Amino acid sequence: MRVPLSWLREYVDLPAGESGRDVQAKLIASGLEVETVEQLGAGLKGPLVVGQVLTIEELEGFKKPIRFCTVDVGRANGTGEPQEIVCGARNFAVGDKVVVVLPGATLPGDFKISARKTYGKKSHGMICSGDELGMGDDGSGGIIVLPPEYEVGTDAIELLQLVDEVLDIAVTPDRGYCLSMRGVARETATAYGLPLRDPALLDVPPPNSYGYPVKVTDPIGCDRFTARTVVGLQPEARSPIWLKRRLQKAGMRPISLAVDVTNYVMLELGQPLHAYDRSLVEGTIGVRRAEPGEKITTLDGTKRVLDAEDLVITDDRGPIGLAGVMGGANTEIADHVEGQGTTEVVIEAAHFNALSIARTARRHKLSSEASKRFERGVDPEAASAAAQRTVDLLVLLAGGTAEAGVTEIVAPGAPRSITIPANHPDKVAGVAYGRETVVRRLQAVGCDVYGQDELVVTVPSWRPDLTDPNDLAEEVIRLEGYENLPSTLPTPPAGTGLTERQRLHRRVGRALAGAGYVEALNYPFLGEAVLDQLGIEADDPRRRTVKLVNPLSDEEPALRTTLIPGLLSALRRNDGRGTHDLALFETGLVFRPTGDEKPAARLPVDRRPTDAEIAALNGALPEQPRRAAVVLAGAREQAGWWGKGHPATWADAVEAGRVVAREAGVELIVRQDQHAPWHPGRCAALLVAVDGEEVLVGNAGELHPRVIKALGLPERTCAMEIDLDRLERANAGAVPAPRISTFPVATQDVALIVDSSVPAADVEAALRSGAGDLLEDLRLFDVFTGEQVGEGKKSLAYALRFRAADRTLTADEASAARDAAVAAAVERTGASLRG
Repeated sequence: MRVPLSWLREYVDLPAGESGRDVQAKLIASGLEVETVEQLGAGLKGPLVVGQVLTIEELEGFKKPIRFCTVDVGRANGTGEPQEIVCGARNFAVGDKVVVVLPGATLPGDFKISARKTYGKKSHGMICSGDELGMGDDGSGGIIVLPPEYEVGTDAIELLQLVDEVLDIAVTPDRGYCLSMRGVARETATAYGLPLRDPALLDVPPPNSYGYPVKVTDPIGCDRFTARTVVGLQPEARSPIWLKRRLQKAGMRPISLAVDVTNYVMLELGQPLHAYDRSLVEGTIGVRRAEPGEKITTLDGTKRVLDAEDLVITDDRGPIGLAGVMGGANTEIADHVEGQGTTEVVIEAAHFNALSIARTARRHKLSSEASKRFERGVDPEAASAAAQRTVDLLVLLAGGTAEAGVTEIVAPGAPRSITIPANHPDKVAGVAYGRETVVRRLQAVGCDVYGQDELVVTVPSWRPDLTDPNDLAEEVIRLEGYENLPSTLPTPPAGTGLTERQRLHRRVGRALAGAGYVEALNYPFLGEAVLDQLGIEADDPRRRTVKLVNPLSDEEPALRTTLIPGLLSALRRNDGRGTHDLALFETGLVFRPTGDEKPAARLPVDRRPTDAEIAALNGALPEQPRRAAVVLAGAREQAGWWGKGHPATWADAVEAGRVVAREAGVELIVRQDQHAPWHPGRCAALLVAVDGEEVLVGNAGELHPRVIKALGLPERTCAMEIDLDRLERANAGAVPAPRISTFPVATQDVALIVDSSVPAADVEAALRSGAGDLLEDLRLFDVFTGEQVGEGKKSLAYALRFRAADRTLTADEASAARDAAVAAAVERTGASLRG
């Protein structure tokens, strides 16, 4: 809602020096969202005057029509001589009154005016259009042509009200009464503690039996309908400048006098109105629900098929308007053309059901100024005043005569009353307002208040949003000032800190971030298509998903069973934006239905659910294990002066699994595996020992080339996914801190030749078991294949570190431990000592 400050001052006597910014601050403090204060005419400087066109000379030889004009501007130019001006507009003639800006003036946008030579003539100023003056579109399509009654030389800045301030208010759905000057003026008067001159307080004649005939067959959809008739309108009458300017400042385009008046009254009082050409209305005006399949052409020229729920205005022929939304083209007010035009109008001021209007507007995708107000609630008591205000303006501005007949149909109803304890706002806000303050603030809103400790509050007709005691409490609190509410922070109860599971999840995130991975949080949804692209078989457990009843996207209707798709999507998106060296990770839940889930029961809301009901609800949930996953592509280490760097490989994905396992205090066992979507020859199974048995906790490696191609991923993309819950169960307890020995280490290297099919992990396990307690660490530092070791063979070189906790080892002790390790490897894996 755009509110011109000059218009607002008609209803509230604001202090003389009060600016738009000051009013904005007051209204914001009282709960209105005033987004901006627009300074109209900022930078505008005269002379800007009324002129009269004396002569027009058409200039030839140019690509577009150009006219050389002489204009009488009186003594505004200091000489009284006609002003010579070049102009390209064609919507004016000799004798017309126009707006002229003279050299030395400045227009909005810091556009300085000076005499200059153009099109072979010297132009001393400009004949102005509305856009050039910052007025907006006035419907003329060219320069401003003024009514003939204005004197030449009159100051046009004051005449056209070019300098003003406009408050732009974002009206929330519960404050529909503020979509009017009346509503904003009431809030302003309350904020300043000033009296309000209510524009709806008019003398309205009572209804009588000889008004225009109206029949309402749906009193629920239309509980009030007022009709008035004005005859003898002058078809050539035009809206005065003050009316046009107020509409323009409020963001509406002037159209014709009758339409402008109804729009003006709607902006003033908040009551949408419609004017019908009486000569085009046949018979009784009716209000009813549409017949299925009925059609109407609305004022926007669109032919619409009506729904049975649409509320329509009719005459004897059928629908002539969509009630509360838009009128029909068959009764449109005709503009003056060659002596023809509308001379008699029927004015409709009605109150329609908000829900019905909202549904009709959305059904037809037709939002109008009227529907926007009806949806948010219009004051039903303002209908007769709005009709009277419209009649008065048409009589005043168009020379019409108001017929004595007044039609007013009102469905039975009573004001809404709410009972509220006088101290209820105090309890809500935690502030002792007291009964007097509560009563005073509610009366300022427009309520009638009775009672002492228990207040009976009658809500005003323009506030349909006030329905319960908390609404009334909010009115008291906002008018007393939200800024005056004390800020009291709650005292948190003493807790036990994070659980071990929570600490593990945080440690894993920190460890992966420390290893160079960036966390990516993805939506927990997936579709069947991505599972196909990952090459997951039909009987794979990851195919059993939980389907959502109302998914955000039809392409992803299920909850994820693996973290990999979301991470790969993030990797592909970043790679497509030019970041090619990527390492991403995510920790989160996956959803694995077991098939034993029972339908969830709807829990009661009037009491706390019982433990059994909560347990039954939990029993309806699928398993939700927490996973950690990583994806890598591009360079794992960048090349530079420090070295060549190296690309991300399957080994980096496996190492990420080890990083996660170390945070859980678990030793990871790595074995070769085949598992989609990984490459069969570059896929590792990640296992842990639980009660002496190896349990699979995840997989890592390089993705299958078919998966990379299907998903559009970078070559050699790698991934790892691991089950954090299984890692936690494998943990034997608190991880003991390592004991630091003060004795030196003894290092022994050994190279063993084994068959190519023998996993390095098996050789490592054999070495560890044979070396005994003296072995502190074992590391594979070289893998070699070639003619020297034989076909189908490979050489694995290990560094073994021996240390005793209580002595320095001798060379013989270290060698004996190494020999025992080698012997165990020979026996268990068929290895032979190289060299």
